[in-house]
Amino acid sequence: MEFSCKYFKVGKCEGEKVVDGETMPLVLQPSEPDKNGLESLVLALKTNKDWFEQMIIKNSAVLLRGFDVKKAEDFNDIIEAFDWDDIRYVGPAPRTHIYKRVWTANEGPLSEFIYYHHEMVLIKESPLKVVLFCEIPPPEGGQTPFVPSFKVTERMLEEFPKEVEEMEAKGLKYTFSAPSNNNTGSMRGRGWEDAFGTSDPAEAERRAKALGMDMEWMADGGVKTRLGPRPLTRVFDGRKGRRMWFNTVVGMHGKELSSATMADGTEIPEHVVKRCEQIIEEESIQFKWETGDVLFLDNLALLHGRRPSLPPRKVLVATCK
Repeated sequence: MEFSCKYFKVGKCEGEKVVDGETMPLVLQPSEPDKNGLESLVLALKTNKDWFEQMIIKNSAVLLRGFDVKKAEDFNDIIEAFDWDDIRYVGPAPRTHIYKRVWTANEGPLSEFIYYHHEMVLIKESPLKVVLFCEIPPPEGGQTPFVPSFKVTERMLEEFPKEVEEMEAKGLKYTFSAPSNNNTGSMRGRGWEDAFGTSDPAEAERRAKALGMDMEWMADGGVKTRLGPRPLTRVFDGRKGRRMWFNTVVGMHGKELSSATMADGTEIPEHVVKRCEQIIEEESIQFKWETGDVLFLDNLALLHGRRPSLPPRKVLVATCK
């Protein structure tokens, strides 16, 4: 689908790349200087929501820049301009509810790098879209890099065809340990009570099962969750048949609180994981946040993360079906 919309003009940002003929991110700015108000933007999105969604799928990332978006309430108005259903975040990242469909992004220490991931990749139902709003840009660092997932698959198949197909055939198994809220201390930050939204162990087990997890209670009050088998790659409708690197092998392999193996218990070779980590970084795309930026990510097509940052940095998020 070619770009054609009277409400927007195509801009540029430092760091954008052309990948397989697609500009990532596609930067959309007001068509006229006096059309940058929130009301005009929301009207444009409501009028062109189907077209806009196709732009997200086509380019994987769309950045709205130059519009008068100031606070969480404005961001929520943008999200509600579409007919996308909300999907509640489930995972280890510490987050705070701000307003209606708006939450803080991962509140882990700004000095830490949050590794590339598809949002909620291990859960049965992942968000289709992750939308981020920059209220306060960081003075240094703090970018949200993202990676075209199919490029990782392509390069891993080139370098490790046998290993990739073995992982694909066997599937993957993940484990993750979550402490009690009374025994936290990890950078990832959430006890099982926060992660599952309940302090009732029986209810936590029920919710874990609904998400496809098995749970084991530990002596210190924490839990160990197990997930699997899970696929290594996925192919999604409308995305050119691309084979997405839809897993979290690098992010969980051999870490203090987590592990990733093949589903039958076979270890994934360390050199394969390390090379995958390098490839993901080599394929990454990033730009500097500006005040009022709104970034739409196709969660089925992109891995994303967070660079270390100097404070302050305030980026809010909404996750959508």
